[in-house]
Amino acid sequence: MGKTILVVDDDAMNLRMTEMTLKKKGYDVKKADSGQTALALLQEETVDLILLDVEMPVMSGVETLDAIRARSELAEMPIVFLSSSEDMEQSVANGEYAVQGFIPKPILPQKLYEGVAVFFE
Repeated sequence: MGKTILVVDDDAMNLRMTEMTLKKKGYDVKKADSGQTALALLQEETVDLILLDVEMPVMSGVETLDAIRARSELAEMPIVFLSSSEDMEQSVANGEYAVQGFIPKPILPQKLYEGVAVFFE
């Protein structure tokens, strides 16, 4: 497969579980535990998709999204929000954010696979 996914989540358990689940399907996984770490990693690494937690301290997922979109080379990067908020899910569905998808938390493997697969088929 060879596709690289950056998972951004402040919860270490969520990061590990998402990484393990994606690696089982053959994806290369990069991890960041904050928006700031993700932005620094994106300076050095090339990824094919970003899975971005919405609720993070210091720099929220929305703030991280804005910072990513502000960089011209990342303006078209596919980004999927991760959140337990039904309001956020509706906001994404309504096109209120420049993201290409939404995966509800807690993250179930089947939902994760479905949410990611659409970008690589």
